[in-house]
Amino acid sequence: MKNTYWVAALAAVALMLLAGTAGAGFSQVELSAESKDCVDCHKETSASLYQQWGSSKHYGANIGCFECHSAVEGDADAFIHYDQLISIIVSPKDCARCHEKEVAEFTASHHSKAGRILGSLDNILAEVVEGNRGLVTTGFPEGVSAAAVNGCWQCHGSQIKVLEGGKLDPATWPNTGIGRINPDGSEGSCSACHSRHSFSSAQARQPDNCGKCHMGPDHPQIEIYNESKHGIAFRANVDKMNMDSAKWVLGEDYSVAPTCATCHMSATKGVVDEKQPYPAQPVTHDVGLRISWNNRPAISVRPEKSDAKMGLPGKDVPWTERRGNMVAVCVHCHNRNFVDGFYVQYDGLIEQYHDKFAKPGLALYNASEPLRRKPKFADPIDFTWFEIWHHEGRRARHGASMMGPDYTHWHGTYEVAKHFYAKYIPELEELVHQNIHSDDPARKAAAENLQALLDETLGGENHRWYIGEMSAAEAAEREAARKEFQERYK
Repeated sequence: MKNTYWVAALAAVALMLLAGTAGAGFSQVELSAESKDCVDCHKETSASLYQQWGSSKHYGANIGCFECHSAVEGDADAFIHYDQLISIIVSPKDCARCHEKEVAEFTASHHSKAGRILGSLDNILAEVVEGNRGLVTTGFPEGVSAAAVNGCWQCHGSQIKVLEGGKLDPATWPNTGIGRINPDGSEGSCSACHSRHSFSSAQARQPDNCGKCHMGPDHPQIEIYNESKHGIAFRANVDKMNMDSAKWVLGEDYSVAPTCATCHMSATKGVVDEKQPYPAQPVTHDVGLRISWNNRPAISVRPEKSDAKMGLPGKDVPWTERRGNMVAVCVHCHNRNFVDGFYVQYDGLIEQYHDKFAKPGLALYNASEPLRRKPKFADPIDFTWFEIWHHEGRRARHGASMMGPDYTHWHGTYEVAKHFYAKYIPELEELVHQNIHSDDPARKAAAENLQALLDETLGGENHRWYIGEMSAAEAAEREAARKEFQERYK
């Protein structure tokens, strides 16, 4: 931890507190001599950086370059720069010297653990299937995938490799991935959201700030938000959002629209409706404390279960409490009946996806394992199943969670159903066909087991239409509905 300057600095704060001159948060009477030296140079060599810092709250509190970038002997990434020992990376551990509460909340969140993707199935795609070892650096003498370096690692975070003299390996730096693994052992990057060097709260509150990572085929939250009534209201009323407000409390500083930060992080005013009072909520940097489903896996789980898997303190916060936290945001703009109705719809979509596609699809995939080639993604069916749950299934679930109907249906459940019936089932049937008469008893038995599971699945209520066995009663009901529709609009 960088603390050379901080003994004297904290002593100065103590004196200011005793004198009654210090306001909320850390500040200094004047800019330190070390930071003055930095500024004298950087205002010429890095004019934009200097201007960004000059517009920041750090500038107003006389917190300069040295206060954040100072290092001590023994820091892995420390180096001498114009007679001062500094490091390039400012980690959450460094930020915690002033922002202790915020860093503690962030460290307890899934955001800070995003770098753990480095050993996951997603990263295998980028490293092996998409990539090669063509990018050779000092830190990676055997090479590393440029697809992973430029893709996955830039959102999720890289493991920073420090070279001789405190220099950073170019395969791992620059990087502001939110789960970056830092040389001091901390996880995360505050600048993933609070961009250097202005660290603007207004910018962090912008939906597009979250959209840097929360977008695309597998987690299109920014596209869903833009489609939703929430996103439409934001764009129509952005001049009324008061984004620069220091406290930015929903119901006090703004009321025309929510952003991502509004629902998942920001402070709210207390509300009393016809059912119960909802207490005011403070800002939180643990973005999982207001969600009631984790929709990342093939089968959604309650967030306390995924927190437990990661060893996070959220394991002790049940989903019902988290949903209550979100409801306390929603009731600022919607009555409780509206909110309750939304959650009935959302939960219904999750359960339908689970029961019709995710649970039977995963069971079929596992049953086909003995018949597939061993390397992941060596068979077309690996891609088919992966995209059904990882892309299309997520889009459906996220779309429902954020009230984006087109993403729920056309980009979501339609794509799930199309590929489940038109690709996945035929590919499973082909595996059976190739192995059902095998001379290898193990493969023959696996094919017979897969066929039995296919028969059971397709014969069930959710899928029997596919094999032409819809019940007479349901067929008659749908025919009557068709005729009623034609009669209504003839």
